[in-house]
Amino acid sequence: MGGLSREDLFARLQECGVSLNAHAQALLAGPMFVPRAPERVEIVALAVGELGLPDGATLPQVYAAAQALGLDLCPQDAAPYLRLAWLTQPNSTDSVLSAGRSPQGSLKVASRPVSDDVEVPKGSYLRVVDGVPWLRGYRCDDEYRFAPGDLFAFRAAG
Repeated sequence: MGGLSREDLFARLQECGVSLNAHAQALLAGPMFVPRAPERVEIVALAVGELGLPDGATLPQVYAAAQALGLDLCPQDAAPYLRLAWLTQPNSTDSVLSAGRSPQGSLKVASRPVSDDVEVPKGSYLRVVDGVPWLRGYRCDDEYRFAPGDLFAFRAAG
């Protein structure tokens, strides 16, 4: 992850046919994206239930449970690099792009939110809809409960 300017990253996403929603565009254009030297990051994907939260959990609870298991949050700029690295993500069986719930087949990238404001996107997720790879930002408050099957990507500690 890292190593590309903002402009080069946008161009690479476009070259690979990645679609972005307005929230992802805002995150990429905002202060969370600071060009930096590339680094190798090992990613671990776990469902909320696999974190020991069988009834689902809020975002702060998900993050706390992952950290208790020795997992770290991903760098704030991880989502676009993960999208480029995983263009072969399986197609979602549900083509609805926005339904007020965590989308089927999505992988949320666990990273520190850039703001506590509920109007500012909290993070990003990867999803393929109708054969198109998406990088989408999402908003939620600290009361929103993710389902036990919702999948998150964390950075392996070490």
